[in-house]
Amino acid sequence: MCGIVGAVAQRNVVPILIEGLKRLEYRGYDSAGVAVIDKGRCIARTRSVGKVRELEARLDVGLAGGTGIAHTRWATHGRPATENAHPHICRKTVALVHNGIIENHEALRRAQMQLGYEFTSETDTEVIVHEIYRRLAETGDLLQAVRAALGSLRGAYALGVITNQEPDRLVAARRGSPLVIGIGIGEHFIASDVAALLPVTQRFMFLEEGDVADITREAVTIYNAEGEQVERPIKQSEMSADAVARGEYRHYMLKEIHEQPRAIADTLENRIGLHNVYEEAFGHTAAVIFAQIEAVQIVACGTSYHAGLVGRYWLEGLAGLPCAVEVASEFRYRKPRLAPNTLFVTLSQSGETADTLAALAYARQLGLAHTLSICNAPESSLVRASELVLMTQAGPEIGVASTKAFTTQLVALLLLVAVLGRHRGLGPAGEAQLVNLLRSLPTQIEQVLALDAAVQAWVPYFANKQHALFLGRGTQYPVAMEGALKLKEISYIHAEAYPAGELKHGPLALVDSDMPVVAVAPNNELLEKLHSNLQEVRARGGELFVFADGANGIREDAQTHVITVPPTDDLLAPIIYTVLLQLLAYHVAVSKGADIDQPRNLAKSVTVE
Repeated sequence: MCGIVGAVAQRNVVPILIEGLKRLEYRGYDSAGVAVIDKGRCIARTRSVGKVRELEARLDVGLAGGTGIAHTRWATHGRPATENAHPHICRKTVALVHNGIIENHEALRRAQMQLGYEFTSETDTEVIVHEIYRRLAETGDLLQAVRAALGSLRGAYALGVITNQEPDRLVAARRGSPLVIGIGIGEHFIASDVAALLPVTQRFMFLEEGDVADITREAVTIYNAEGEQVERPIKQSEMSADAVARGEYRHYMLKEIHEQPRAIADTLENRIGLHNVYEEAFGHTAAVIFAQIEAVQIVACGTSYHAGLVGRYWLEGLAGLPCAVEVASEFRYRKPRLAPNTLFVTLSQSGETADTLAALAYARQLGLAHTLSICNAPESSLVRASELVLMTQAGPEIGVASTKAFTTQLVALLLLVAVLGRHRGLGPAGEAQLVNLLRSLPTQIEQVLALDAAVQAWVPYFANKQHALFLGRGTQYPVAMEGALKLKEISYIHAEAYPAGELKHGPLALVDSDMPVVAVAPNNELLEKLHSNLQEVRARGGELFVFADGANGIREDAQTHVITVPPTDDLLAPIIYTVLLQLLAYHVAVSKGADIDQPRNLAKSVTVE
């Protein structure tokens, strides 16, 4: 999703703004821009469609200024075009950048046009800059102008605003979209993500919902939604400036696939003992709360939703708890009936997904008392809004297609299964067995990553195909869904996943020699039924690509390609087989010359509905 960077400093901020934009490229965008107040107190702006490097190439060599804002835009209102790129400027006086959506922009546009304001873009954002300019003409003060203008807006926003009438001032505001303030010495910064500012500071304030910040080189003053001056704590980020470097890998996605053994080990660290899971890892009140839980409701989006689907099998099968899983964007638009002692679990990599945050707020309106966030971003809105939290220790995930965030979410769900199942019959022996399996997981994933060359050998069978079918049964069905999503996200091959038992109910009509069929086949109680389903594919001339446990009896022939996977416990199989599907999607996408880390039309964090 869109990215914001801003700065007020005694030095030239243009290099800081450009570096910040580069560090936000993983969020997904189609255009970029920068504006600074130069030495002549004029607002100088450069915008470009495409990547940040293209914006950088268009910058004036002499462009400099101590106050500035910059933006990467992901198109919502208005097509990707230079005139729609941010920052937007009104009458050479006010410039701003905006993340979010203004729902009443059409009404504001009509009113402003009647007042003589000229529109040069198709965006909803332009009404904000005109409204602030109008209020600035009335008040003569940027902070007052912004606060007055916000009263006219309906929707979500994170804003950075500057004016050449007050060249050493930056005003920021947030409602529904994340925004952080970086604290320096004689300089301050804003960004939509901590990662953007790590080269210049590791000290941050996190704006709360409805906050407005008045920022100068010397000070930061914050006002809450009621207009009261408030203090927000300064937090030290544990991320390092080189945490988002690609290193020896060609793409971030490949780096992140190979980081999974370490990410899982980090997620388990200090959460498991010799034979048990520490409930305290979820929060100091977790033990009391978990003892009361009678059902679980999981809400998530995209890849996190697939993790939730796997978790449902575990929570019901091992912990003995009823579990429902729902896409966050659908949850609050129906009238769910939830038991009072339901644990409401949200899964998110970024912790800023708008639909997931809205679902959490809705759950609270329904009267649910107990909420748990499983998240990878410790300073995120979702974490701050949840009663209990379990952080996945995946580290920064830059590639839009999620990999290590997904597998660490699965590990986190197994930890949850252990502590909830403890109260419902899993027993000490069952918990000890689960803990021992989790301890072996990083080594098992390293063994699977060693199959990379075998996966690459399958690439020619997929590179020129338009469609693919993924099959799985039991916990492997959501894994098949995740494999199909990865392939379509980064290679643009249309891919669908089905429970293998559903073949006869429609998908079999699509099977032919031009439709590769991928199956995940661990050795479990559903194996014989899966065998039968694969025979149905073979009988229709389909070509099979099977990730199979060596003991399950599936053999290669002219129609069947098999990669033998080291034996693993059925409980860990969803995590193990997911890694192989990630590798398959990655190598197919590379062969097609796709933009692996920033696939078209997609964003890393969807911070608007």
